[in-house]
Amino acid sequence: MVGIPALESLFAPSLHADAAEGPSSALDIEDAPLAALVDGIESDGHGLVMCMGKGGVGKTTVAAAIAVALARRGHAVHLTTTDPAAHLSETLHGSVAGLTVSRIDPAAAIQEYRAHVMDTKGRSMDDEGRAALAEDLMSPCTDEVAVFRQFSRVVQESRRHFVVMDTAPTGHTLLLLDATGSYHREISRQVGNSLGFVTPLMRLQDPVGTKVILVTLAETTPVLEAEELKADLERAGIHPWAWVINNSIAAAHPRSPFLRARAAHEADQITKVRAMAERVALIPLLPEEPIGEAKLTALTAFTTQRV
Repeated sequence: MVGIPALESLFAPSLHADAAEGPSSALDIEDAPLAALVDGIESDGHGLVMCMGKGGVGKTTVAAAIAVALARRGHAVHLTTTDPAAHLSETLHGSVAGLTVSRIDPAAAIQEYRAHVMDTKGRSMDDEGRAALAEDLMSPCTDEVAVFRQFSRVVQESRRHFVVMDTAPTGHTLLLLDATGSYHREISRQVGNSLGFVTPLMRLQDPVGTKVILVTLAETTPVLEAEELKADLERAGIHPWAWVINNSIAAAHPRSPFLRARAAHEADQITKVRAMAERVALIPLLPEEPIGEAKLTALTAFTTQRV
């Protein structure tokens, strides 16, 4: 319900409850299978795939489907998440050959980093020095560094095999990327032009080594937020590789007049995304949640379920 006329219609007694059951115009949305994106990802043999977007759009499902597809094609794949609310194990609902699953847990990362610093830097200090160091490690900046270290390790892994990352919702991801940028600027300042170096930010900016996929819904607010995320990424020199429109009624090619009317409202948003993106995949609204290897594999098949 977007716009004044739509909002006013809520109070219009002339609208009948069965209006949606009337005939609707033909809706022809061209299929755009997720399998085509998997083909493009696989062609490089390794690399980092980052699924980004606002909360609730299906980033975890898309990341898991891509990871399962690559693993079933015989590749070693590491599926990881930076989202504290993500439940990869529930989505996978079992193990998949060739697929390793992990989670970048901020609490565990912070604890590990503090212990590492105390064991190394604090080893030669006296009690007073160690107490001061321990207090310094309680700062929020330390927390950001700890999470960034684990993120950097995952980015480095993508040089050898596929890493698929389910990121946290937009705001948290931008904070992580901001820490990545700060680290890059500090290394650049220290090293200067005298030595060659590669930072995690430089790897994220590499369109061959890193493929950022923006996940959204065919709705006004999710598309708008994904568009804003795209602008933020491009200011950091990171260009999204593809978009995935999830849970699309239009992509399911419905026969029900009510669903066809709902699908017609998605057309403008799908057209808008296609105008912004070089590559787009459409995942239709499914009758059941895609949980488990079989259903995740079906997401990357070329068949379309009709509702």
